[in-house]
Amino acid sequence: MKVIAFNGSPHEQGASYTGILAITSELEKEGISTEIIHVGDKNIPGCSACHACFKMGQCKFDDIVNQCAVKLEKVDGIILAAPVYYGGIAGNFKCFCDRLFFSSSNLKRKAGAVLTTVRRTGGIDVFHQLNNYLTLAGVIITPTVYWNVLHGNNAKEAEQDGEGIFTLQTVGRNMAWLLKTLELGKKTIPLPKEEEHVRTNFIRD
Repeated sequence: MKVIAFNGSPHEQGASYTGILAITSELEKEGISTEIIHVGDKNIPGCSACHACFKMGQCKFDDIVNQCAVKLEKVDGIILAAPVYYGGIAGNFKCFCDRLFFSSSNLKRKAGAVLTTVRRTGGIDVFHQLNNYLTLAGVIITPTVYWNVLHGNNAKEAEQDGEGIFTLQTVGRNMAWLLKTLELGKKTIPLPKEEEHVRTNFIRD
């Protein structure tokens, strides 16, 4: 089994990276391989809502988003990590997630987790924003004991947030269990029947 973690911070080995390592180290102890992809410093155009991905099978902007979408097809779990910028997800990573999740339809029933890093406040908002991507993609979110928010303005400070590190380590252990449970379940329990999506517009022509 394998999990991919996307680092949405502009700093490749900053506080978000420290948080990712707290999770992935626990996964690797359980024999689950991990890969960390740094996307937060890339120049990533935002989604243009052109719907070309529905016809082409990938986003029309042929960049790191499409490369990562291909990788996601072959893994069992996904981690999203981002710092807080003005109470929201860092800009480049927001563009990355918008396009990745809008153009990818192969994420159902993978295991997922998110984490956010913050100097002082705003972490809960970003935590919920990141979870929205997983929820709408049908990803099964890993439980833990507290909100996955790590405090620190850089990697050294983040390492001193004992409760934050403990929370993320718990995510890693629970995610390992969830991945193994899902793998076993797929072999013994039929998947739910897929029904046609019902869409209702509040304003009609």
